[in-house]
Parts: sequence; structure tokens; C-alpha cells
Amino acid sequence: MKKLFPVFSVLLVFSLLLAACAKPTAAPATEIPQAATEPVEATEPAAETITLVVWDQFYRDVESQVMETLNAEFEASHPGVKIERVVKTLDDLKVTLKLALAQSDGPDVAQVNQGRSDMGAMVQADLLLPLNDYAAQYKWDERFSTSVASRNSFTPDGKTFGQGNLYGVSPTAEVVGVFYNKGLFEANGWEVPTTFDEFEALLAEIKAAGITPISFGSLDGWNAIHEFSAVQHILVTSEYINDFVYGVNNVSFDTPENQEAARIMQDWVDKGYFTDGFSGIGYDDSNKLFKAGEGAMTITGSWQVGEFLTDTDQTFGFFLLPSNEGNTRMAIGGVGIPFAIRKTTEHADLAAEYLDWMVSERAAELWFQTGTLPAMPLPASAVVEEGTLSTDALNAWNTINRENAVGHYIDWATPTFYDTIVAELQKLFGKTVTPEEFTAAVEVDYAAFLAGN
Repeated sequence: MKKLFPVFSVLLVFSLLLAACAKPTAAPATEIPQAATEPVEATEPAAETITLVVWDQFYRDVESQVMETLNAEFEASHPGVKIERVVKTLDDLKVTLKLALAQSDGPDVAQVNQGRSDMGAMVQADLLLPLNDYAAQYKWDERFSTSVASRNSFTPDGKTFGQGNLYGVSPTAEVVGVFYNKGLFEANGWEVPTTFDEFEALLAEIKAAGITPISFGSLDGWNAIHEFSAVQHILVTSEYINDFVYGVNNVSFDTPENQEAARIMQDWVDKGYFTDGFSGIGYDDSNKLFKAGEGAMTITGSWQVGEFLTDTDQTFGFFLLPSNEGNTRMAIGGVGIPFAIRKTTEHADLAAEYLDWMVSERAAELWFQTGTLPAMPLPASAVVEEGTLSTDALNAWNTINRENAVGHYIDWATPTFYDTIVAELQKLFGKTVTPEEFTAAVEVDYAAFLAGN
């Protein structure tokens, strides 16, 4: 999951594609298109089956379908190779993966969440294979900018984030913004706001109309980070967010801007802008409510586009949370959870081939066809249609890249920050602490990390 960095090379590719598309096609399909050609050159038939164990967290229906298709096509082009896919939730991965990678029969390939608490800790434990040589072999630098690669990089001791060896490649890109129900907006004459003041005025208007302004459930904890941080990102500078996440220049979490973001969260709670009973509603359940038309908007990431295109009679759009004049329009974003290789795997070369397939043009095509932003370039033949939810998300991604306004997932900041921020946000949303007490409590974790690092 998942915030802000320099303009990525992905933007250049997307911009060229948008300029080249003179004739749009139908809206992105949720069915997976069949491969026109063999995905990769077939290898010689193996004498016996080689099983490549892969753990991923693409458990939702649409994204799981992409993985099943890619795996089947990889097997078809590699006679004698079988992909043993194990699907985990992100929370399950965080709990079980480090121990599994330490086992001789652990996964050969797994998605490893970025940041110190996951990837950094696994690098420090010497569990992940450096991918520098494979990156050169497969020319991944032609698909990913240095800034994108830095999000999946650590020094060999696992202590310095954003530099050193490459340990993973990400198949998808992400931007956190506002999904809105087009039908409700049109029926009530509501317009997409262009400033944060307009956004808050819209919340009040929606509430007055008897409709839930923001569909939200905080039971799972992690998505509350995005709710808070989406507002935080339009109040702070990109320099601050970069320094904070990379642990440089001795910045603090206990700042007026972070206190203001916390105050806004509690103000929204007081005014009933969130779903009634949100503290007892899970993330997936809140999204189901939104898909059913319960709520005018929801604040979450572009990874939900595919889900919001299926099994619903509602029509949705997507926009970036706007900032007021004088503030930086910055959004949580970046690349998705990367695939990494267990250092002790006996099939490192095959695993690297698999990673290359996961970030191929074919993979990019499948992800975009199902409403997910690919981190790698689309095929030259790809087209996009304006006015669709997928293109809304693509345009949002292009905008924050163009404006150098790609933010960070702040839970990457320290190895323990995820647990700390989740616990303190539960108190904040529950109104048991003040904004000042919230930022001070979180700062204890961050200051201790800086002192020990």
C-alpha cells in the first residue's frame, strides 16, 4: 500500500499512448483477453516437472483472474513448469512471509510489501535475492525509472531505504483519490470539486441531502491510514513527505500540518460524513456498500477500479482530492507490492523469468483491461477511452507524475510505524485522543527510530 516521488517514466509512456489514440474503443473489459501470441519463447521440455511456488496477494476476483491467466500462459510457454499459486491477504503476508522465506521449502517468488517493516526486515535477515543482474539482463531499466526502482531498493544491510540493491519489481501502479457515484452526482447537480474548501462544502451538501458523503469502514485498520494521509498530503510539502519516509533531515510527525489533518478527520466524524458505525465495518464490506449505491464517495486507491467496474448497476468516476490555492496538490501513490525472489531458491533463473513475465507488456495489457494501472508500459497498440473509470484513474496517475506530486505510504517510515499509526488512528477516529495527543504519540515511534538509526 499504499506516496510521493519524482516523475516516473511510466508517465511518458502513458502520455504517448493517450496522444496516439485517435479512435477510442469500448470501455475496459473485465474479461481477460486471450494472448495473441506466445508470451515468451518456449523452453525445451523438462525431464520432470519443476514447481515454482508463488505467493501473491491478488485475492479479489478481477485481479485474481489476471494472475490465473498470466500463470497459465507462463506454464504453456514453459513445458515441464508448474506454478503453485498461494493467495494471501496483505495482513496474512505480513504475518507469515518472513518465516516462510527462511524455510528451504518456502515460496520461490512472493510479493513483499515495500518499506522497512517488511522488505527492509527481510533484506536485513538476508532472505531476498538481489535482482541487479536480472534487471540488467531483462533491461528492466527501460520499463521503470530510477525513482520507481528506488521504492523497491535497500542497501544490503536493510537499513537504508530507497538506494542500494533492487529486491523487487512491481506490476501495478497506484494512486489514492476519491471515487464518486456519477449517478448520485448527476441526480443532485453536484460537481467534482476543484479546491479542498469546495470538497468540504460538498460533504455538507451531500449530508444535508440524507446521503452518506464518504463510504468508510475502519475495522481493518490499515485503510484509515489512507483516509488520514490523503488529507495530510495536501497540507504538507513533498520535501517533508520524502524526508519523513526516508528518515532524513530529522523531521517530525508532531507538526501543525499533521495536527490539522487529524482535526479534519475528527470534524468529519462529528458531522457524520462517514458511514454510520464505520468502526465496525471492514474495508471490503464498505466497498460493497459503495458499489450498491450506499454513499456518494469513498477515498481509496486505484486498485479498486476493477472491482467497481463489475457486479454493480452504479457508474463511478475518480478524481484527486483537491488542495486549496497555495498548497501542493499531492496524492498518495507509487507502485504496487513488488514480486521478489527467495534468496535460497533452487530455481532463481526461472523465478527471474517469471518476474519478467509479471512486468511484461502482456501483463500491462491484462491489468489495464481490467481497470488496474500497470506500472510498466502498455503495448504500442493499446488504446484508452476518455470518460471511463479506468481512464479517470490513468489521468490522475499522469497528473501527479507530471506535477511531481506522487506521495508516499507513510506506514513505510519505520519498521514499527504501521502498527503504531493503525493503533493511534483508531483512537483518533474514536475521539478518545486529541489531534495533539495523536501526533505526539506517533512521534514517539518515529523519534525512537531516528535515534536508533
